[in-house]
Amino acid sequence: MKGVAVTYTQQMLDTYPAEMNLDRGKLARAIDALGACAQACTACADACLSEGAEALPMLTRCIRDNLDCADICAATAAVLSRQTAYDARVSHAQVKAAAQVTKTCADSCGEHRDAHDHCRVCEEACRETERILIELLPDLEPSGDAPSRPSQAAPQT
Repeated sequence: MKGVAVTYTQQMLDTYPAEMNLDRGKLARAIDALGACAQACTACADACLSEGAEALPMLTRCIRDNLDCADICAATAAVLSRQTAYDARVSHAQVKAAAQVTKTCADSCGEHRDAHDHCRVCEEACRETERILIELLPDLEPSGDAPSRPSQAAPQT
């Protein structure tokens, strides 16, 4: 597709030498969204801390949720980036947790969106990431019949 930017995430997944039972494009979108969400949450927490001292008590919960979301999104992106000896149970649980924390953070930022533009932007990033993660969850569902590892380890040379 000429003119469509391919992310480094997509390029790395495309070069993975072993078979994957996940849609690489869908996985790349989730990893990229998680990275962008982690950045937005970190920046939002920092911006909240830069608001006037009188606003900080009202932003405490938002800051906490931003930091939790940033950490969980970064960890989830890392887990999803590793496909060798992949365990669907771990990935499913991690993505489920990330979907929950993005919802929680979006709800917190939504309370402040009219007063603080950074909260509006962060809310949007969290809601988009939550939507992408919820779409990915069924693909990560471990089945009783199938092995819990959708891909085999790549040969080591």
